[in-house]
Amino acid sequence: MFWVLLLVLAWGVAVAACSRLCLAAVRAAAVGSDAARAAETAAHTGPAHGLTLYEAAFLSGGPARVADLTLVSMASDHRLLLAHTGWATVVDPRGRDEMERSVLGAIGPEGQSPIAPVRASTATGDAVRGLADRLVSAGLAMPDGARTTVAAGIREVRTAATAVLLLGTLALLLPAPNVPHALVALWFALPLALTLSCLAMARVEIPPYTRWASPAGLRLLESLAQDRTYLTSVAVHGIRALDEPNLRAAFARTPYPRRD
Repeated sequence: MFWVLLLVLAWGVAVAACSRLCLAAVRAAAVGSDAARAAETAAHTGPAHGLTLYEAAFLSGGPARVADLTLVSMASDHRLLLAHTGWATVVDPRGRDEMERSVLGAIGPEGQSPIAPVRASTATGDAVRGLADRLVSAGLAMPDGARTTVAAGIREVRTAATAVLLLGTLALLLPAPNVPHALVALWFALPLALTLSCLAMARVEIPPYTRWASPAGLRLLESLAQDRTYLTSVAVHGIRALDEPNLRAAFARTPYPRRD
């Protein structure tokens, strides 16, 4: 009856992972509601909030997207040269805003640097953190904790589904006198169904709370869907919107851990 112990373990793994995901989703929903109230309050107490390109980039793809947009914007104005070899060279050392000054500071006084560390430094710099804080305060962005907790919960449920499948396979391979294999498989199908259904519901219900944007931020992003201008496309869709071969080559040589 060793298969029964494996079944108990499978149920324990499945229930624990699904419970954590459900709790994380409930907390994220509460944070999303708070963000919606904050956005509504801001709309009534101040002027209507129109997204800047930096804000649209953050809400679409987070800090990495903001860094990419800044680099592309400076390159399109010929104030920064992004070579196909993956190096950035400063042409104009005067930054027009805090994001550009963050990029220039990351490149350093020598005026030349590989693009990868520039992207990483800009994405984690004070300018991007300040932008994130302002968007969270305005109710347009989700706090980092709510987003990452749900994402971690989804990964745990996926891992649990794999573990249940492996445990069930092991149970079927072990001798089980007087117990049909079909019955063993049926018992393990139940915790597997639990994890898979939990993932299916998460796919339908949770995505609006796992992105960078809150529901209010998503509504503002939708207003940019028809805007096909170059920098707006980069802000919303990322570097895959680049239509210049040299720039594509420059970013292709500078892998960055992306979250979009």
